[in-house]
Amino acid sequence: MTIPLSPHADRLLPADPVTRDIARELYGSVRDLPIISPHGHTDPAWFADDQPFPDPATLFIVPDHYIFRLLYSQGVPLEDLGVPRIDGGWTESDPRKIWRRFAAHVHLLRGTPSRMWLDYAFHEVLGITERLSADNADRLYDQIDAQLRRPEFRPRALFERFGIEALATTENPLDDLRHHRAIRAGGWGGKVVTAFRPDNVVDPDHPRFRTDLPELGRITGQDVGTWEGYLAALRDRRRYFIDHGGATSTDHGHPTAHTENLPQEEAAALFARVVTGQASAHDAERFRGQMLTEMARMSLADGLVMQIHPGALRSQNHAVTGVFGEAKGDDWPSRTEYVHALKPLLNAFGNERNLTIILFTLDESNYAREIAPLAGHYPALRIGPAWWFHDSPEGMRRFREQVTETAGFYNTVGFNDDTRAFFSIPARHDLSRRIDCGFLARLVAEHRLERDEAFEVAHDLAYRLAKDAYRL
Repeated sequence: MTIPLSPHADRLLPADPVTRDIARELYGSVRDLPIISPHGHTDPAWFADDQPFPDPATLFIVPDHYIFRLLYSQGVPLEDLGVPRIDGGWTESDPRKIWRRFAAHVHLLRGTPSRMWLDYAFHEVLGITERLSADNADRLYDQIDAQLRRPEFRPRALFERFGIEALATTENPLDDLRHHRAIRAGGWGGKVVTAFRPDNVVDPDHPRFRTDLPELGRITGQDVGTWEGYLAALRDRRRYFIDHGGATSTDHGHPTAHTENLPQEEAAALFARVVTGQASAHDAERFRGQMLTEMARMSLADGLVMQIHPGALRSQNHAVTGVFGEAKGDDWPSRTEYVHALKPLLNAFGNERNLTIILFTLDESNYAREIAPLAGHYPALRIGPAWWFHDSPEGMRRFREQVTETAGFYNTVGFNDDTRAFFSIPARHDLSRRIDCGFLARLVAEHRLERDEAFEVAHDLAYRLAKDAYRL
């Protein structure tokens, strides 16, 4: 039986009729604003080469840990979903079989953001008018596959169709940025910039730290065996990312928000223990903390906006990580403390008006208690939007409810989609705009915000704040 796919025009807006009417007006005023996508993990090669996207399974299922982690939780082997093994062992290579397996389990996504993103992509982007099921899996596979081969579904055409004004990818310091250089040299008008993600050369516990640190020295010509040479190498690569990739931001995915501000002699001694393999676990944590402060110091000099994404416990399930590698759905939110952890960094640079530090969390209990009060005081600090596990309707509502009273709207930075899934970008921004308009509509209905102010804030949350905060 065919079931229509037709997302409701009022989805995610408040159920109360009075509030919903206000939300409709607000949403109508921002629905078609350009998209600023200031932080994400899409592949710059898509826009450099502008080749057709692959088959539906390779596009929507194989790379998307939001999807395959739920299927894995219900006993579906990752090999059956085409997720590649790091040892080159067998995984399903027939995209049609992968798609069929997904279609047979698509009900597992009910009520999740992934379901909303897929419905949007299928209906609004690909023109699918029936809900995916095991019965129509082959027919919809063929329909989507045929669409992807058409010129209007190539990456650059979709970039323009989605109304993306600016998009940032994320690369590590060793990346030569060849794709970004090709984009900039090719004459296409789309704005795609990189972001500097140095975890692999600032975290002694990173699995590539030992091999990547010498390579950092080789490509910069600096002596990374010394503290001064190491810092010089990082400054060189930041400048390279600005000059060759249009970078406006850095990104730091540390396990905690711990910072240090050590005297340079003590920092050099700590670095010596790190590079000689004599560092303890406590040393590694202190070194990561020192490097957040050093990155802030460098941002004050070169203008890059600093993002801190702490609190993700990565790769807990060794049965998954050991076979399939990192970022395969076995990552977890953790408790994260901010006030004491950030004190050394904020005492050094928190009062700088020319520095922007965007702070994220996976620990929602800290929004009202620590993060909003911090951002409501320090000029350098801004609050990043609900992230990862909380990039959801409920997560976005909780975010606004918990931070607005103390930090206001203007110590937040709008929305970023933080995605690898290109087709989900307009869906994620649409969801965020609907939720924010619903929140603003409630304030208007309760006479806590005037209507004209709500329209201005809605525009700022959907567009201006992200553009300004990320200097795009």
